[in-house]
Amino acid sequence: MKRRIKHVTVLGSGIMGSGIAAHFANIGVEVSLLDIVPFELTEAEQKKGLTKDDKVVRNRIATENFEKLKKASPALLYSPKFADRIKIGNFDDDLQKIKNTDWIIEVVVERLDIKKSVYEKIEQFRKPGTLISSNTSGIPIHFLTEGRSEDFKKYFAGTHFFNPVRYLPLLEIIPTNDTDPEIIDFYMNYGAKFLGKTTVLAKDTPAFIANRIGVFSMMDLLHNVQKLGLTVSDVDKLTGPVIGRPKSATFRTADVVGLDTLVMVANGVRQSGAEANDFNDVFALPGYIQKMMDNKWLGSKTEQGFYKKVKNAEGKSEIHGLNLDTLEYELQGKSSFPTLELTKAIDKPIDRFKVLIGGKDKAGELYRKSLGALFAYVSHKVPEISDEVYKIDDAMRAGFGWENGPFEIWDAVGVAKGTELAKDAGYEVSDWVKALADKGETFYKVNDEGQSIFYDKNSGNYNNIPGQDAFIILDNIRKNKTIWSNSGAAIEDLGDGIINFEIRSKMNSLGGEVLDGLNRAIDLAEKEYDGLVVGNQGSNFSVGANLAMILMMAIEQDWDDLNMAIAYFQKTMMRVRYSSIPVVVAPHGMTLGGGCEMTMHADRVVAAAETYIGLVETGVGVIPGGGGTKELTLRTSREFHSDDVKNNRLREAFMNIAMGKVATSAYEAYDMGILEKGKDIVSVSKNRQIAEAKKVAKLLAEQGYTQPIEQRVKVLGKDALGMFYVGTDQMLTGNYISAHDKKIADKLANVMVGGNLSEPTVVTEQYLLNLERETFLSLCGERKTLERIQYMLQNGKPLRN
Repeated sequence: MKRRIKHVTVLGSGIMGSGIAAHFANIGVEVSLLDIVPFELTEAEQKKGLTKDDKVVRNRIATENFEKLKKASPALLYSPKFADRIKIGNFDDDLQKIKNTDWIIEVVVERLDIKKSVYEKIEQFRKPGTLISSNTSGIPIHFLTEGRSEDFKKYFAGTHFFNPVRYLPLLEIIPTNDTDPEIIDFYMNYGAKFLGKTTVLAKDTPAFIANRIGVFSMMDLLHNVQKLGLTVSDVDKLTGPVIGRPKSATFRTADVVGLDTLVMVANGVRQSGAEANDFNDVFALPGYIQKMMDNKWLGSKTEQGFYKKVKNAEGKSEIHGLNLDTLEYELQGKSSFPTLELTKAIDKPIDRFKVLIGGKDKAGELYRKSLGALFAYVSHKVPEISDEVYKIDDAMRAGFGWENGPFEIWDAVGVAKGTELAKDAGYEVSDWVKALADKGETFYKVNDEGQSIFYDKNSGNYNNIPGQDAFIILDNIRKNKTIWSNSGAAIEDLGDGIINFEIRSKMNSLGGEVLDGLNRAIDLAEKEYDGLVVGNQGSNFSVGANLAMILMMAIEQDWDDLNMAIAYFQKTMMRVRYSSIPVVVAPHGMTLGGGCEMTMHADRVVAAAETYIGLVETGVGVIPGGGGTKELTLRTSREFHSDDVKNNRLREAFMNIAMGKVATSAYEAYDMGILEKGKDIVSVSKNRQIAEAKKVAKLLAEQGYTQPIEQRVKVLGKDALGMFYVGTDQMLTGNYISAHDKKIADKLANVMVGGNLSEPTVVTEQYLLNLERETFLSLCGERKTLERIQYMLQNGKPLRN
């Protein structure tokens, strides 16, 4: 029987419950979010004359958490409108409604007795066959089903989401011996396909997979930091993006998550008796951690932890770090390590580890000690917490934001070398890894079909990582499927008549080598293939045009070459739109400026849900010059049904560009007109995005794709221009924008109304492109524009002045 999820009930509206409810709402599921009835009235409720019987009181806890959900930053919902899919209530009045739900997810406080009492109530109303799961992060799953009915046990499992639910893709599925195998398959498949999660099947062991490994790694660092004489800011510099970890690194992550949470997991593992002595000691709390717990210095929730915001003598806020020896907060000096300097020319973190472990300073010593301990630990966790190495790596990437899992890192430094590091750190790796090292083998390989295979300890063979049929991994096919490449791009054969154009420049910026490659890809597809996908699997799709090139030409006043470069960019975008084969663009992450313009000119877009897209050129003192201004004007003109609609829609498009607005999800991009409803689609799973884009390109080709006819655009002329000038004058007078911002906005408005036209007129796209290019060039001649571009290149963020 096909199981459809139309309605979910989340029991517990705290941080995790709200996050889970929001994510189900994100994918279109109706949600009931329930919590307990308050024990007492608040002072405000008493003053209003309310009683415990009033609905507003009884739903207060769920209501307050729901309001926090809607205001959360970063946002938990893809679009504020999706909040309408969530209905709130309380356990006493609304629990009987679970008879009409498809899935009950329990997210109440982490106490076995409380969870069991909730399950007792659930059994009174739950319809047989309804899915039931717990988000517990520490309680053994088999304890939760004690005393429950056979039907309850059959459909029950742990479904451990990670916080924040929208942004961390890990979902651990932890069945019991009583869970129906078909239900396990359902949880795994639904999580991956519908929720866009990396679903990992975990064993019912203490802390499951990701927290078990992640907390061990963090606790090991907490023990080593004092031994090596490092500060908290030193460690965060060494354990962040340089090794492919989040910017919050170690100590900032502990502050965000909460020191109490870290300690709870560490104590849980230590008290479980699951670890051998040498590893169990790592989970023991260092003295300074216990003192921090006693002082309730728990991190962000108590406004001080390893870091604290303080006022200096001038009254300005500063971030001070905790001195772990004195337990006093002090301004941290800038960290500098020669070892890190050696990795500056190495783009990929996975390629840096060989260099980092060879460092002769404290950084090198920390890497050798921490990686040695980690390698030894994970070697002994197979098969205790997972039978397969890839599940551990999947969990660490998806749950802790590591770019590479521990076994992938081990392969990068060499299995034999990693074994040596473990021994030097005072540990022995497991026998199966020693045997692997003796044979000169690795944990992973790529087979001739471009699929990742892993070493299976149980069979002694290499097996396919399951589920790869649903997605295309460019790293795996590049060696055998690359048709052409240059310094900034590559073309790969995806099979079935579809090729992929991959941007591979620094930050995926769009310079001449990328545009040359895109034109070559279109030429090749038109001659020999059926369709083209433009997609990559970097951190971001594209941050936009190569600003350094624009700055150099502008400083040298090389206007002819700059004019030709912008014209070439425009022509390339129009080729994306008007080629004889379907072009499907697959944006994700930051898709800014030129990346947005490329997306808007595609025949179809398959956007990752987590796409942050917008035309941001005004932030560097220019307007979108690669067809973005033209394209939003064109799209707006399609909705010119009346004067009010004309002015409102044009004003909205103008403000989006003038303010450099960026959509915080693909769904917000629909509202901004960057993605088109009924045409472009959203993929909740970034892993599946290239494969889905290929399917769309293939379908368009099979349906008989015909090269589109160039469109004409209705522009409104001088009447609309006056409206914009009044608006920018008011914004300048109100100090919302600077004089230079007004100049940019007025020039942008001139393009969007069609320039010096006395009345509404139908013009060609090329007419608007010419206006757009002329305006872009004129702004490049402004001193303040050059200052903004220089600031952006140096600081990575726009300057508003």
